[in-house]
Order: sequence, then C-alpha cells, then structure tokens
Amino acid sequence: MNVQNTATVAQIDEFDEIIDVRSPAEYAEDHLPGAISAPVLDDAQRAQIGTLHKQASAFEAKKAGAALVAINIARHLQERFHDRPKSWHPLIYCWRGGQRSGAMTEIFSRIGWPVAQLAGGYKAYRRHVIDQLESLPAKLDLRIVCGTTGSGKSRLLQALAAAGAQVLDLEGLARHRGSVLGHLPGEPQPAQKWFETLLWQAMQGFAADRPVFVEAESKKVGSLHVPIALMARMREAPCLRVELPTAARVALLKEEYAHFLAEPERLNHQLDILVTMHGHARVAEWKGLSGAHAWDELVQRLLTEHYDPAYMRGMARSFRQYESAPSLAIEGIDAPAFEQAARRAVVLAQGG
Repeated sequence: MNVQNTATVAQIDEFDEIIDVRSPAEYAEDHLPGAISAPVLDDAQRAQIGTLHKQASAFEAKKAGAALVAINIARHLQERFHDRPKSWHPLIYCWRGGQRSGAMTEIFSRIGWPVAQLAGGYKAYRRHVIDQLESLPAKLDLRIVCGTTGSGKSRLLQALAAAGAQVLDLEGLARHRGSVLGHLPGEPQPAQKWFETLLWQAMQGFAADRPVFVEAESKKVGSLHVPIALMARMREAPCLRVELPTAARVALLKEEYAHFLAEPERLNHQLDILVTMHGHARVAEWKGLSGAHAWDELVQRLLTEHYDPAYMRGMARSFRQYESAPSLAIEGIDAPAFEQAARRAVVLAQGG
C-alpha cells in the first residue's frame, strides 16, 4: 500500500466531507461532527471477521475481510460517491487510522481524489474531545440560570439563543428535561460519548469575552453525565434566579408535559419511582388526581410537595453564588414575556 496523506484532528475543518468507515454501531455511539457513515464492514461482517480471527487465523480473517471491504467500497463508490468532482477533498477515518480507513483512502487516492486519512483515527479524535472537555470550561464566562421547576428556564434559554446570546443547552443536547418526568416521548437520549461530542462542539464555538448562559443542572441529565470539569465550573459561576408566579408555572408545565396529560398511565408509572421518597399513600393521592384529570391540582401539589422542597435543599449547596443571585421576574409564559426576560438577562449578566 502506498503511503497516504494524513491529517490531524486540528485539521478536520479543512475537508469537503468526513467519511466514517467504522461499523454502523460504532458510528451510532459517537462520530466526528458532520461525518457521514460509509462502513467498509457492517456490524455482522465485523463480528464475522473477528470470530474468524479467533477461530482460524489472522491470515484467513484478513483474506475474508479484504473481500468484504472491497465489495463495500465498490458499492459506496457506485451509490454514494459517484458524482463527486475530481477536486473533492475528503477525510476518511476508522477506529485507529488503520486498515479499514487505509483501504478506502488507497482506492480513493488511486482514483485521483486528494484524500487524507485521519492520523490515529477515532481514538485520536476521542482523546482530543476528552482533553477539551477538561480545559474548555475554565475559559468560559458562565451564567447559571436557576429557578424552580416550571419557572421557564428552558424557554428563557431559547429566547436568549434567538436574541444572539451564547447558550449551552444541556437538556436540549441530552434530549431530556432533567427530572424523573423528564424523558421526551419518542426521543431517546444520545449515547454518552455523542453527548460529550455535542458539548465539545458547542463549547469550542463560544467567545471567551461574552457570557454563556447554561441552566442549573445536577451532575446527571437523565442517564447522561455532565463532564466533571464543566460541572465544577458551573458550581462556582455567577447565578441568575428566574421567578414565575405559581399559576403560570402550572400552566407552563401542562404545556410542556402534555404527553403525560394525554396518557395518564405513563405518568402514573413514573410517579411510582417517587414512592421511596414520599411513601405509597402520597403517591396514591397524586395518581388519584391523575386518574381524575385534576391536572392543575396535581401539578401544584407535585411542585409544593416534591419539586420545590428538593430544589431549595439542593441549590444553595450545589451552586456557590446562588444566594447572591439577582432575580429575573417573568410575568407570563407567552413569547413576548420571555423575549423581554432575555433582554433583561443579558443586562444582568453584564452587571446591570
């Protein structure tokens, strides 16, 4: 095989397209941002070659693997890349920058495309992400958006982003609202590694001289862990306390959790998780309100009996500057109310 051009992780933005030749399962767990999946071995084929390597020999495995790789690369050329111009400049990677990406890089190079192979492959990229997740948080001017459940923190972040502010939306990236009822229907959470890639991608794009608004979270969002360095930086950062009247909080939560109102049995299943904290009798009362569709009373009771006490116990302990945080009052839950609140939040973040 000819020696191929290689590129480093620092150069990935220089290419027209990034091609991940690992198996679909490897790609689904995590991949370079923007990379397309063009596996040279699918999941079953990769397992097949691995078994052959163990049961027969490395030679037999390589021989069988080469045939499969050749077939798959030919198919990709015919179906995916046949229309690419001669000037097309792709970057190809596999797990370690070895034989899988090397095979496609060799063939593409022979065709005449100015192709490069990622040195060290996905493993080198992953090491870069881990290092960046350790160092980037310290460079960010974080502003922690605090507020009781239903106070509109996520909507405020959306309004801030729409207004051009820098926002790190942990719940949006994690596809979870961060509580026992926070699972989004039909939207599974990403793998931990992909979540971390999304975090790195977001953080490395922030300007260091402008505040970054991020919602107060615990160290887990659903099943996903917030990186240690980011969590530590959040706990020390200045806070902004969002306040919304109770009736407005109830109305907002009914909008955002409408899927539970439509399927009370799903809500009741989730409420069972709280039995260890509140006992069977109280949870049975909540489930009775759910069965009666007494949504306003149920939401208000969940706030006063579960969410608000838990919130008040945790915030001052978890976020050092919470007690001195300025308040941001929001009077309604319509878009103009949050647009106005976003403007005020920017002023407060600037010391106004």
